[in-house]
Amino acid sequence: MIDFNYETDFELGEESKYQQWLEFCVILEKKVLGDLSYIFCSDEYLLNLNKEYLHHDTFTDIITFDYCEGNTISGDIFISVERVKENSEIYKGTFNDELLRVMAHGVLHLLGYKDKSEEENTLMRSKEEEKIKLFHVEH
Repeated sequence: MIDFNYETDFELGEESKYQQWLEFCVILEKKVLGDLSYIFCSDEYLLNLNKEYLHHDTFTDIITFDYCEGNTISGDIFISVERVKENSEIYKGTFNDELLRVMAHGVLHLLGYKDKSEEENTLMRSKEEEKIKLFHVEH
């Protein structure tokens, strides 16, 4: 089950379309969907989580808490809507494309993809692009 929660004024709209897309992303990786929650929040909200749980005093666009067990994908994915907006401007993309990238990024972490090394980061970017393309496909 995929839930969307809001700690800010932002609302996703057409939640079922995002749910179908994310479920499809999980199924294509040969995993089972468990409980997945996306929490859309402010920079300040996410900064506080970053400090409290990861001991990082920096802004970030996403924090993923992994509750996966075996082949079942579960977790909480916190996304700063402010950071997504700023990143879309920095990288000269649309807000919606950047939002899809970050949403995919979170689920990809839960699927086992990392982004610490250059090689891992390259694969992560490739997988993000692959998943973003799937958003526009009927499931």
